[in-house]
Amino acid sequence: MNETLVLLPPAVEPGRLVRSAGEGRHALSGASMGTHWSLDLSGDADPQALEALIEAELGAVIREMSQWEPESEISRFNRAEAGSWRELSLGFFHVLRAGLAMARATGGAFDPTLGAVVDLWGFGPVAVKHFPPLPEELEQARAQSGWEKIELDEVNRRACQPGGLQLDFSGIAKGHALDRVARALEQAGYRSFLFELGGELIARGLKPDAFPWWVELELPPGAELAPIRVGLLDLAIATSGDYRRYVDMDGRRMAHSIDPRSGAPLVDAPAAVTVLHSECMIADALATAIMVLGREAGMALAERAQVAAIVTERDGQGWQRTLSSYARMMAES
Repeated sequence: MNETLVLLPPAVEPGRLVRSAGEGRHALSGASMGTHWSLDLSGDADPQALEALIEAELGAVIREMSQWEPESEISRFNRAEAGSWRELSLGFFHVLRAGLAMARATGGAFDPTLGAVVDLWGFGPVAVKHFPPLPEELEQARAQSGWEKIELDEVNRRACQPGGLQLDFSGIAKGHALDRVARALEQAGYRSFLFELGGELIARGLKPDAFPWWVELELPPGAELAPIRVGLLDLAIATSGDYRRYVDMDGRRMAHSIDPRSGAPLVDAPAAVTVLHSECMIADALATAIMVLGREAGMALAERAQVAAIVTERDGQGWQRTLSSYARMMAES
């Protein structure tokens, strides 16, 4: 049996190595954002208040960033007239600005403006008429997309709708939601918890036994690789993969992720990309970008960003796993 690979951050601020006051331990779960969430929290707390806090934060993200809600902030922006400036909520502006910065840093491998293209492939809230989409429809959708078309007004927290552009935050909003819940829990005085939403995780503080929150990474089905166990100390984990949501076309696996360079779903992409970062929003977006770029260019991005990244691939005869230098440093710490 393969020996478990253990990853620990090489350094953590001493002030973050804390445990919550009290002897309580709370395990809660629920459903939101089209998926499930769970919380493992140490310390004295009112479970009903915890659940209300989490649902409030996740509900705010839905109202701001869900394309499935016709009156959400993102849906209203997508319907706005060409040339109109829209004042944005703090959370929406934060995610849009981060998404555009990620697009710039990745050369467009991450692009939050592909909503029209995503809809044509049936991955959004709009029912598709043709699959695959007609070439002329795809060409028009791509012409309406592009992160360079968005203009931000930082001072007044506004963005301009250039006309027909459809924002899609599916590669970043879930990570933002985890950050948002973690921040709300900390502001409420909780210092030790592990929160999970749709397979992404964020942790704060230490468990009652003074150990980190241990998480074992999910392996793609059939992957005969050593398990990876991560000690989460003020870290978040996000994973993009092709084994949960995909379609088979002409014998090739197409992931439910769009390559902005082609306007088509990823074909024969890595089976999984996992990124660790202090912000789950950044880990979420980077995992998507590395999936799009592939192992070689994706690892170059991980090195530039100085993050722990793990790429798992099918190599035709078996499985291959590649760790960024920071991930290898965590394994050696």
